[in-house]
Amino acid sequence: MGAQKKGGGAKVSEDAEEQSRQRLQAILLADSFATKFRPVTLERPKVLLPIVNVPMIDYTLAWLEYAGIEEVFVFCCAHSVQVIEYLEKSEWYSHPNLVVRTIESHKSISAGDALRYMYEQQTETSQIQGDFVLVSGDTVSNMPLADLIQEHRERKKKDEKAIMTMVIKQSKSSSLTHQSRLGTDQLFIAVDPLTKQLLHYEEDKIDHPRGSICLDKSLLDSNPSVLVCNDMQDCYIDICSPEVLSLFEDNFDYQHLRRHFVKGVLVDDIMGYKIFTHEIHSSYAASIDNFRSYDTVSKDIIQRWTYPYVPDINFSGNRPLKLGRQGIYRASDAVQSRSADVGASTVIGYGTKIGDGDKILNSVIGNGCSIGSNVVIEGSYIWNNVTIEDGCEIRNAIVCDGVKIRAGAVLHPGVVLSFNVVVGRDFVVPAYSKVSLLQQPTTEDSDEELEYADSSSGTADHMSGLNLQMEPKASELGPDGAGYIWEVCEGAHDEEWKHSVAPIPKDKLSEFTQAIDDDDTDDESVIPASGELKSDADSINTDMNDPNDDYYYFEKEVEGTVLRAVEENIKVDLVTLEINGLRLSYNMESADCAGATFYSMMKLAVDTPHSSASELYKTATSIISKWKELLGFYVKKIDEQIEVIMKFEEMCQDSPKELGPLFTQILHLLYDKDVLQEDAILRWAEEKAGADEVDKVYLKQCETFIQWLKEASEEEDEDDEDEEEDD
Repeated sequence: MGAQKKGGGAKVSEDAEEQSRQRLQAILLADSFATKFRPVTLERPKVLLPIVNVPMIDYTLAWLEYAGIEEVFVFCCAHSVQVIEYLEKSEWYSHPNLVVRTIESHKSISAGDALRYMYEQQTETSQIQGDFVLVSGDTVSNMPLADLIQEHRERKKKDEKAIMTMVIKQSKSSSLTHQSRLGTDQLFIAVDPLTKQLLHYEEDKIDHPRGSICLDKSLLDSNPSVLVCNDMQDCYIDICSPEVLSLFEDNFDYQHLRRHFVKGVLVDDIMGYKIFTHEIHSSYAASIDNFRSYDTVSKDIIQRWTYPYVPDINFSGNRPLKLGRQGIYRASDAVQSRSADVGASTVIGYGTKIGDGDKILNSVIGNGCSIGSNVVIEGSYIWNNVTIEDGCEIRNAIVCDGVKIRAGAVLHPGVVLSFNVVVGRDFVVPAYSKVSLLQQPTTEDSDEELEYADSSSGTADHMSGLNLQMEPKASELGPDGAGYIWEVCEGAHDEEWKHSVAPIPKDKLSEFTQAIDDDDTDDESVIPASGELKSDADSINTDMNDPNDDYYYFEKEVEGTVLRAVEENIKVDLVTLEINGLRLSYNMESADCAGATFYSMMKLAVDTPHSSASELYKTATSIISKWKELLGFYVKKIDEQIEVIMKFEEMCQDSPKELGPLFTQILHLLYDKDVLQEDAILRWAEEKAGADEVDKVYLKQCETFIQWLKEASEEEDEDDEDEEEDD
């Protein structure tokens, strides 16, 4: 059922009496109280939507069970019947290590209402026994919780006002769109660098200059040093004390967890409650807030950042797939024509048939799908029981269960086809169209509107009567099509591409680039949005990453280039030309190219199926040996070689069980292949020697190798001296 528990998920140890009295508990909100997944969520709750062919809520429950949580209260509102029925039929209701209880409320229209309802239930049943984890049912994570819960409890013992710990993770926003890779607004937070207390929380909005932040000087009166960050992602995972529920009961204006509750606590000087942050580094955590984050998290799952919650491992009762070369996952009974081309990072579900001449790349195909001949599917998500006839083209789209796409039809980037829609023959669905068998509601509330199946707004849990509703507009998708193309709501045009699975349009990127060029960058009144503000100097320490750093996107581009080079056996000089073009486009240095190229090579090795560390090492050796000339082009200087070592060290920290044991072997391999010189390795070792003990894990691992290099270097120096004396 679930992945085996590891040490990080062990139960928190407290004194025997309290441990026996308290269970590790969580509240899971099975409603997003938002409309960003419409029209899909008018028919099915968001937590039951599949992500890489597994319902979202299963990722959340599997992680909570793995992390040692013993009891979960699933709060159901919109489509509560569907959620409860799903859980009752699943293995969760009979799981030996996790008790799953559902709480149903049809009156709650926000997260605040949900927690108020939980408080009312609490006064009657005392279900919540102490500190609890608060998450939404769209959370994908593999982080351990035991140490974090213990940290929260220890802090609470010392300071009774410490009522919440928020999980954050470094994630750079785009310098052009000011969005994170999850499609969320850039986040500004200020924390005490010593205690990690949260002092300020603000999402980037248009009410202040882009990339700037306004802080109240009173923050410095009681905080001699304030760390300001714009490169953090809110994981929406909170460790809460029971006081959190009572605060929602006392403040009926608290609706949104961050916009109202967190900000309310931060500005409340009377009660004096405090929120703290906990930054994770090597673990994965993300909340699926919109279609762009749906796309991002799906890719992360396929690329195994979420291990052990990946398609080839059995968790939550899912049917595991077989992992093949180039990160292709395929069901055992999937039928694929020999002439079909299934490319890298693709998932093929059970009972699916792929026809002659099809080209499928970077896509997820669900169960029971029938795909005709000469079909092109790229960067798309095809759910279950979908029929795609011959000659169709689908790019960067989402196609829900039961959809039928007739021959020759084209889906342009950003299209979302809701359940059972029919696209007519040769019909072209315009970019960013949202299509449903349900008519578009006549009014749209705010972005926090309840996604509730209310017949008054033209929606229903069941499909009865839909034929009557759709008959007047049955030709919107062609004479033989069925469905309504929803109109973009006023003021929401930017949201269409910002929150889409499609790449950001080139014209939008050009607009942002021009806007940046037009900005007055010499305005000294704007405080840099990342760094440490000290009260005694009124200055910012900007040693942190530059907010305009686009390295993440550059690295992803290089990764795609290297993967394509390996697949198509492209010559090294042509690959170098392409990477150099990316270097100029992103304004990167040769060292950046070195790090990104090595990362791509090792990522390819990790994604190649392997059952042991020796197999992984063998694969890495093969890739490095074949492509060392490409890497060598960017490691001609010592600093560039050190960048490669640091990049590999970072990868080992992110994947300590898979890559960590191979650090010394790979380092030795790079030395043997003349990619790294001994001077670079020894300089890296010297710099690491002064680091904290926790940062010297891999230095200690390769101590013998380092010592051997030192001795060899000293012998060479002695030989050189002898030669000089002879001369």
